[in-house]
Amino acid sequence: MRHSRPVKRPKKPTLPEATISEERGVRYLHLDTPWIQGAMRICKPLKLELEYIQRMMAWLLLRPESELPATRCLQLGLGTGAITKYCHAVLRLPTTVVEINPGVIAACRAWFHLPAGDDRLTVLQQDAARFVADPAHIAAFDALCVDLYDHEAASPVLDDEDFYRACWQVLDDGGVMSVNLFGREASFDRSAARIAAAFGADRMAMLKPTTEGNTIVLAWKGFDLPLRDELASRGETLQTRWELPARKWVKLLSSFKGSLKGQTAS
Repeated sequence: MRHSRPVKRPKKPTLPEATISEERGVRYLHLDTPWIQGAMRICKPLKLELEYIQRMMAWLLLRPESELPATRCLQLGLGTGAITKYCHAVLRLPTTVVEINPGVIAACRAWFHLPAGDDRLTVLQQDAARFVADPAHIAAFDALCVDLYDHEAASPVLDDEDFYRACWQVLDDGGVMSVNLFGREASFDRSAARIAAAFGADRMAMLKPTTEGNTIVLAWKGFDLPLRDELASRGETLQTRWELPARKWVKLLSSFKGSLKGQTAS
């Protein structure tokens, strides 16, 4: 009888453990490192605590007020569920979130007031790249927030041209994507060029970086950037109605048009 060697199966990558810290009334999420993955003010769980998270909501500037009630939201990367809770509970919009780490989902439900799913909220433990590449999700959303970082916060986990083209596909005409670009090893120009290859450099804008170094990029589909007066009017409405720092967003916003040579729209 001949003995065969055991087959070595590739090990699945181990996802980092979600850990919690608290300081001065704010609860923080970490992925087994000191890097902050999200935050919540304990006495105001629906408040958008971090400045870059507030700026992720700048997609609202590019959605006409009349179209806002019909906006279908998608978030890739749950964090502490701040954007998810805001879209679901404050804006009261249908919201889907995709998070690969089950520990993050569990921590958000236990420590960050993430509600159970209902007819307006769907939380999926899935791979974000596979989700946006699924033909079933073509043109299924109007607002897409992308905030995908590993436990070291070095660079985006998903940041190639194919991924951004898939993000373009999941948006319906009139849809807007906001992306957090941050990281010690990330190249902003490289990431911006990849987004431009998918959306077109004339359909991109950015907000100036936060003090912490987070740069929010907006990219949109099927329309031109509204004029500054229109953006200012929308910002005034958003700030009055939702108490968001939208006037500041308008001042911080700059177009990419002409700044990335050789990029064409999809």
